[in-house]
This record gives sequence, C-alpha cells and structure tokens, in this order.
Amino acid sequence: MGVAGVAHAAWPEQPIRWVVPYPAGGGTDVIARTVAMNLEKHLGKQLVIENRPGGGTSIGATAVANADPSGYVIGTADSGTLAFNPSLYKQLTYDPGKFTYLGGLARFPLVLAVPADSPYQKLDDLLEAARKEPGKLSASSAGAGSPHHLALERFKQQTNTDILHVPYRGAAPALQDLIGGRVDLMFADLGSGLPNIKAGKVRVLAVAVPERLAAVLPDVPTMGEAGVGDFVAYAWQGLVGPAGLPKEVVDKVSADLLLTLEDPELVEKINGMGIETMPMTAEQFKAYSDKEREDWAKVIQAGNITLD
Repeated sequence: MGVAGVAHAAWPEQPIRWVVPYPAGGGTDVIARTVAMNLEKHLGKQLVIENRPGGGTSIGATAVANADPSGYVIGTADSGTLAFNPSLYKQLTYDPGKFTYLGGLARFPLVLAVPADSPYQKLDDLLEAARKEPGKLSASSAGAGSPHHLALERFKQQTNTDILHVPYRGAAPALQDLIGGRVDLMFADLGSGLPNIKAGKVRVLAVAVPERLAAVLPDVPTMGEAGVGDFVAYAWQGLVGPAGLPKEVVDKVSADLLLTLEDPELVEKINGMGIETMPMTAEQFKAYSDKEREDWAKVIQAGNITLD
C-alpha cells in the first residue's frame, strides 16, 4: 500500500458532522438523513446530522465555511446557498466560491400548480387571464428569495406577465392558501406538494423540468410542451465542506456519495417523495453550481430583487 493508500485509510477516524441549514423534518433534512444512513456504511463512520436553520441558509453555510478543514464537518448547500444568495444579499457571511465541493445530492422538481377548482384548465388559460388583467393573479411562495419565488420571477419574465407575489414562511402555509383558493397559483416543489397533488387538492398545469415526470405526473406537460420555451426550475442541493479539504477526503466522500446515490432502494425511496437523486462528481457539482449562480443572477437582477 502506497502513501496515498495509508492516508486514505486513516480518514475518517471519528464521526462526521453533517450540517443541514434547515429545521428537522423538512425536505432537505429528510434527504440528508436518508442519504446519511446509506453513506455511513461506505465511509465506515457515523454521520451526525446537525440542524442549523436560519438566515436563508447562511447560518448553516457559515458554520461549514468556518469549520476546520479536516473533513469532520460537511454540510448540505442548496440552490439558495450557492446560486441565489450571492445576488439576493449585498453581503454574505460565507463565499460560495470557497467551499470544497463534494458532489450532488438531490433536486426537487418545481411544478406550476393551481387550486383543484381553479377555472384555469391549461397553462394557456392562466396566461390569457394574467395578460388580460395585469397584477390581478396572485402566486404564493415559501418566502422571498426561495426557489418557488424565483421560479415565479423567471416565469413572469419569460411570459411577460405581471403576477402578484405573496411570500409565506415556508412551503406548507403557501400550499395551504393555494388549496384554499386564497391565491391563484404556486410554483410548488414536489417534495412538499406531491401528497396534495395525489389527494386531488391542487392541480398541476405544467412541470418546470426538461422532460415529463413519468413516474409521478405522466400526463402533465412540460413548460416547453405548454408553450413556455426553455423553462427549467429545480430546487437542488449538494454536499460541501470548508475550503482546503484534503484531496483524499474529497475523493473518498465523492466516490462513496456516488455509490450511495446508485443504490436502487435509496433511489426508489427518494423518487417516491417526488424528488430526484442528483449524482455528480465534485467537479460536476462545482460546474453546475457556478452555471446556476450565473443564470439566476440574471433573473434576480432583472426582477430587482434584494433581501437586505
């Protein structure tokens, strides 16, 4: 065994903290715990989930960024952490470019949903109404700067419509008011929205992904099929560590994470939640995040959205 082999075998020697920048019980937390149970079998040590919510993921992200680069603190970083926040906030307590990227985790498809009794049967109906009376239609979101909000902004910009944004504190209350008909539409993530869709409480007019969601919504058209060009919007997340993680740590976590996300039982479990696994190497996840940050910056700037 060479020197690299010895170094590789030496890590990890103790449990690893996995920081989740959201409260326990939410979609991001469930993904972390589901993946961690399988990943720790490959790593050979326990992964301890630590919830550090708040600040639009900044509290958790800063905890990871400031951790000792020994590999014993890693964390979930999502589209907010890596793609939205740099344009939404004038000052951040972390630099998304300085994390050590480890790999992709999962992505939550976003869908355009309306109440079950909505008069809009197709996307064309909704667009016609939005253009007829600008500002009359309202859309709920999980909060200002959330993936739901920014998908709405991208939609408004691409369709040249004026729709009132109504931010809530989280996806659950935003969905409840959609179900109750207090708002007209919502870009919902399937992680939180699928049970209500299956129960017939909301209706999906289009999915904001490149291909139809054959497993869960086979009859619902994509945005492209419904006439809204190249429109894609996911809430996505991956795994990062502080700057300067040793190469052997990055290589091991990246390889073991890919193995974990190929496990058929794990894939089936995550798909059953309406969420897709997002296996990516460390390099692929970094490139994907950089591109998303660039793309969403244009949407945020065009919408003149700031959160501080």
